[in-house]
Amino acid sequence: MATVITTSEREITQRTAWPGAHVPLPRMINYTDHLTRLMSDIIGRVPALGHIDMSRVLVFARFGRSDAQGAYATCHAISLPSSEPSYYFWRDRRTGEMTRRSEWFVTKSPHVELGSATIDYMISFCLPRFCDQTIARAQKESSYPHFDPWVAKLDTIIHELYHVDPSHQGIRRLPSANGRSSTRSHSPEFFRDVVGMTKQYLATRPDQDALDFLKYDFVGLERRYGHVTGTTFRTFPSYPQRYVEVVTDQPVVEPGVRVEPVRRAASPTRYTAADLDVREFSSRASRRLQRSVAA
Repeated sequence: MATVITTSEREITQRTAWPGAHVPLPRMINYTDHLTRLMSDIIGRVPALGHIDMSRVLVFARFGRSDAQGAYATCHAISLPSSEPSYYFWRDRRTGEMTRRSEWFVTKSPHVELGSATIDYMISFCLPRFCDQTIARAQKESSYPHFDPWVAKLDTIIHELYHVDPSHQGIRRLPSANGRSSTRSHSPEFFRDVVGMTKQYLATRPDQDALDFLKYDFVGLERRYGHVTGTTFRTFPSYPQRYVEVVTDQPVVEPGVRVEPVRRAASPTRYTAADLDVREFSSRASRRLQRSVAA
């Protein structure tokens, strides 16, 4: 399992209590911990996802309101190699001549390391939006007739796992009409595969305790568990992303053309477990909790 920040499903240590004092502990669920455990069960039951090593996948939470449009979840590939040196440039619309350009730069992936494991992929879930997803809201009725509404969330989880490329070279690329690899990451066949894998997983009769948390919407989770938390980064709402780095050797492209500086990375380029946080999510906002890293 990936090293993650955890809080107990039902309680969190009260660090401000006097020694020996009995203090009621608040109930809470760490949603990303539950998602991580469920994903480990899924890849063990669905052969097409068997290439995924969850020790190299980090699940984290982002904020996303349920009443706003946006993604439910996203798969982030952070194991891509550095790009070839390149630059941006601007041309005069009338003459076509280059008027200015940027410095030469390369695009790099951040390094995320948790314990002894290097993270290759991250999967983020937007809370509470993901929790309130249903088959009808996600327009998946034709794929899941007579299924319970929460199955849409399972479909999304498997959808994001399916983006993990078997060769571990970024996001899974789909074959084009001529059989060659393309830059597309979605297709009708991709969605059909996800539906098939979702039904395949359910047919294995997984432990219902592993799925139970998916059956609640966000209000239901708060009623059942008290507080909804998730692993995030200390730089929240920022998280590890590809960044640009100016190259030392700056070849001259066209003498006399003005060179614009490239904006340097504002976020860290290396992350460890010390850069993770736990945040509590509500319908309108999130707040940072006492950090507690799992041993």
